[in-house]
Amino acid sequence: MDFQLSPSSVSPQLKETWQHTILLSFQSLGVVFGRLSIAPLFVFATIGTENIKSVDRIHELFSFVFWTLTIIPLLKYALIVLRADYAGEGGIFALYSLLCRHAKVGLLPNDKNTNDIMRFEEQTPSNIEVESRARRAIEKHKSSHYLMLVVALFGSCMTVGDGILTPALSDVPVPAACVILICLFTLQHYGSHKIGFMFAPVIIIWLLFISGVGLYNICHYDPRIIYAISPTYMYRFMRRISPGSWGLLGSILLCAAGSEAMFADLGHFSRRSITVSFVCLIYPALVLCYAGQAAFISKNLGVSKDVFHLSESVPNRSIRHIFRVLSLFASAVGSQATITASFSIINQCLALGCFPRVKVIHTSDKIHGQVYIPDVNCILMLFSIAITIGFRNISLIGNATGLAIIFAMLVTTCFMSLVIALYWEKSLFLSACFLAFFGSIEIIYLSACLLNFPKGAWYLVVHLVIFMTIMLAWHYGTLKKYQFDFENKLSLDWLTELGPGLGVTRVPGIGFIYTDIVTGIPAFFSHFITNLPAFHQVLIFVTFKSLPVPYIPTCQRYLIGRVGPKEYKVYRCIVRYGYCDRVRDTDDFEKHIICSIGEFISREENDFEASTSPEGKMIVVGSQMADRNALIPLDGTVTNMGSSASLGKSEIRTSPLYDHPSGSVSIPIRRKKVRFVLPPNSPQMRHSVREELQELVDARESGTAYFLGQSHLTVRRGSNFLKKFLIMTYVFLDKNCREPPVALNIPHAALVEVGMVYII
Repeated sequence: MDFQLSPSSVSPQLKETWQHTILLSFQSLGVVFGRLSIAPLFVFATIGTENIKSVDRIHELFSFVFWTLTIIPLLKYALIVLRADYAGEGGIFALYSLLCRHAKVGLLPNDKNTNDIMRFEEQTPSNIEVESRARRAIEKHKSSHYLMLVVALFGSCMTVGDGILTPALSDVPVPAACVILICLFTLQHYGSHKIGFMFAPVIIIWLLFISGVGLYNICHYDPRIIYAISPTYMYRFMRRISPGSWGLLGSILLCAAGSEAMFADLGHFSRRSITVSFVCLIYPALVLCYAGQAAFISKNLGVSKDVFHLSESVPNRSIRHIFRVLSLFASAVGSQATITASFSIINQCLALGCFPRVKVIHTSDKIHGQVYIPDVNCILMLFSIAITIGFRNISLIGNATGLAIIFAMLVTTCFMSLVIALYWEKSLFLSACFLAFFGSIEIIYLSACLLNFPKGAWYLVVHLVIFMTIMLAWHYGTLKKYQFDFENKLSLDWLTELGPGLGVTRVPGIGFIYTDIVTGIPAFFSHFITNLPAFHQVLIFVTFKSLPVPYIPTCQRYLIGRVGPKEYKVYRCIVRYGYCDRVRDTDDFEKHIICSIGEFISREENDFEASTSPEGKMIVVGSQMADRNALIPLDGTVTNMGSSASLGKSEIRTSPLYDHPSGSVSIPIRRKKVRFVLPPNSPQMRHSVREELQELVDARESGTAYFLGQSHLTVRRGSNFLKKFLIMTYVFLDKNCREPPVALNIPHAALVEVGMVYII
C-alpha cells in the first residue's frame, strides 16, 4: 500500500509573515547566534604571541577570518544548507533522515511488511539516468547504509561535544565560571521562546558595542586593514607556511564556531528569520569587530602580552569596565546556541532509535521543534563543569572546541552533497563541486586542528567513546530486539485455529496489546494466553512507529485494520508519528484510538481508498469531520486504584511501577475518562455497523487493560566480545532509562506486563 504525505502536509507550520519573521529574528539572536557573537573573545586570544612576528601576519590572519566568515557561515550555511531543512527541522540527523526517505539507506528496524504498510514517499519526477544509478548503487550496498549511520552518529556526537565545550569556554575564574554554568543550565527549562526574549537584548547590545569599538579602531589605528580582505593575503600566508603557523588556523576556525548550531537550531525558529538575522546584523557586526581588533593589534604588537585580548582594544578604561560586564553576560548567552542544538540532535536520535529513552518536553505549542530534555541538560552541565575545573585553560578548551566544530562541519558537507544529488535531484557534477569546494577548505582547518590534538583536543576521544558507545549499543539492542520479535511472532493462522470462540474465555472490556511488529501476533501475547487463557471482548494491537519525518498530520496518523474475521473483534492500530510529534505523551490517547476504530468500522466496506496488508484491509483515519463521527465522545472522570499481582511462572503482573517505584502502596488516582455514545439513527449507517459500534462502546464501558511485553535480553553462548558488550550496555541502559517503554498515562490497575526472555 502507498500512503502519500506531501511536504506541505508533513509540517504544521503556518505561513510566516514578515511580522512573525521579525519576532523570530529577534528571539534567534539570543539563542542561535550567541556562539558566533562571542567568538571575537577567543579567536585572537587563543593565538600565542610567540607565533606572531610581524604586522603582515596579523593582516594575513584577518584575511582568513574574513573569508572563513564569508564562506562557511554566510555562503554554506545561511544561503545553502539552511535550504535543506526537513519540514522546518535542521541538523545532521535531519539530513540523514532526508537520505533515509529518498535514498532508502536507513537502518530503522522495519521488515518488508512494515515497509509496505508504512510507505510514505511522495511522488517525485523521474531522475536522470546517472542519478538513478547513483541511488541504486547506494541502496544496493548495505555497507554504505551502516557507514552513513555511523557517520551521522559521529557528527551528532561532535555537535553534542560542542554543546559541552562551549559553555566551559570562558576566561573568568573557575568558581565564577561554575556558578554561571549552573545558572545557565537552570534556565533551560523555560524553553527557546522565553530564553530568546531574555537573551536577545544582551546579544544586540554586545554586537553594537563590539562593532562600534571595531569601527573606532579601524579609523584610529589602521584604516588600511580593509585591504586585507583581499585573498592575496591568504596566499602570502600559505606561501610562508610552517608547522607552527599552520596550527594558527585552528584558532582562526573559532570565528565560524556556531555555524553548525545555526542549522541544528533551525527547528526552534525558521529559515528566513535565521538568515535575516545573520545577514543584516551578525555578519557585518562581526566583520567590523575582527577588522578593528586586527587594526589595534597591528599597531600595538609587542607593547603588551595581552594585546591579543579583545578587552585591550577598548579605547577607554571606564568603557573597558562596561565591556567586561557585557562580555560576562555575552559569554553566558553564547553557550545557548550549542545547548539548544544538543537538545535538537538528541531528540532526533531518540526518535530514530539511536538514544536511550529520556523525557522530551516541548516548550512551544506553535513551533514544535522547540524542545527541552532535562536529563540531557543535567549531563551537559556536569560535563561542562568537569571540563572547566579540569582544563582551567582557555586555549586547551578552544583546541578541543575547534576540532569538534570542524568534524561536525565535514559531516554536514558530506551529507549535503548527497542531498543535492539524491533529494534536490541536481547533477552529480554540482554535488561533487559542493563537496570539493567546502570539503577542501574544511580539511585544511581539520589538519590544523589535529596539530593541536595533544593540547586539549584529546578530550574529544573520551567524549566520542562514551556517546558513540551509548548510541550504537542502543541502536543495536533495539534492532536485535525487533528482529527477535519479528522472527518469533505467530501468524494469523494461530489465531484462527483456535476457532470462533478462540478457545479461551472472553471477558468484558477492551485489551490494548502494545507491540513493535505491525503484522502477526506478538510472542509475548501467546505466552500470556498459554498461562492464562482469558482475555477481553475486544482486542486492539497497538504499534507505535517512528518515521524519519518531523511531523505526521493527525488525519494521516492512525492506520486501522482487522486481525481475523469480524466476529473475533480483534483490531490492529498503527500509530505513525514523526520525531517532533507529541503522540506518546498525550493523556487522551485512548480516546483517539477508540474514535479511530469507530471510524474504521463505519468506513470499512465503502472506503475505496483503503489498501490491503498481509492481514487484510487497512484504512488511514484521523480527526473526523463533525458530520462523519462514528462515535461521539463525552467527558467524565473516574477513580482508579493501583494494585499488583503475580500469576506464577509466566511472570505476568499488573504494575504500579510507572509512578511508584516501590510498588507497595496503592492510592486512588483521579483520572479523566471519556465516555462514548452513538450518533442518532441515520439511514446512511447500516444496522450491522451500528451493532458493532455499540459492542465497542459497551466494551469500553466495561473497562480497559494494557498489555506490555517485558523483554529480558541475554546473549547466545559463543557470541563474540563486541556483541556481548553491546547487549550488556543496552540492558544496562534499558534498566536505567528515566522513561517507560510506552510513555502513556496508564492506570496502575489496568497495566499487565508479560515477561519474555530474548536470546540474541
